[in-house]
Amino acid sequence: MKFSFKNITLAVAAATFSMAALTSCNDNNSTGWEFAPNMYNSRAYEPLSQWRENVINPDGKNMRSPVPGTVARANYQTSFLQDDSTTINDLMVYNLPKDSIAVAEVTLKNPIPWSEKAEEEGKVLYERNCQHCHGETGAGDGPVGKVYKGVPNYASDAYKNMNDGHIFHVITFGKNRMWAHASQVNPEERWKIVHYVHRLQLGK
Repeated sequence: MKFSFKNITLAVAAATFSMAALTSCNDNNSTGWEFAPNMYNSRAYEPLSQWRENVINPDGKNMRSPVPGTVARANYQTSFLQDDSTTINDLMVYNLPKDSIAVAEVTLKNPIPWSEKAEEEGKVLYERNCQHCHGETGAGDGPVGKVYKGVPNYASDAYKNMNDGHIFHVITFGKNRMWAHASQVNPEERWKIVHYVHRLQLGK
């Protein structure tokens, strides 16, 4: 008996379809065969993606529960000791969402009183985290700013009156082409940078 290539191909296809049908009937969770499954499901355990049981964690989930006593960073209360030995609390409590810059302008005020020491520390932090874009004098002419474009001049009419809340919010979440810097500078450091930015707004 002679078999043509066409007949063999049809037979293999029919057998494959039958196997797939039987497999899918036996396992309701199966999506069937996938082409390049690594493109759909990461081999690594990812906390926000669960497609199979995690054999390492006791409950089988990728996401582990925080240890008892853990406090969310947004609600973590810390304090700042001033030069006169008085204490200011809750520097890290900041639950405003990213699109609430107008609310920040009205409600936020720098909890760290101005002092030469605070401003000097703000200057060091500015030089370390901001100067590459905003420039030494805040004119937006830093080496990155010259290439990145759109970096504002703090002393210009549009920016010289930005208040504490506006500046702190922008450092935290970013704005326009500026990226968020909350992971680079903690709230206390941001407030000190705010003091120095006010100096740059004066064009000095």
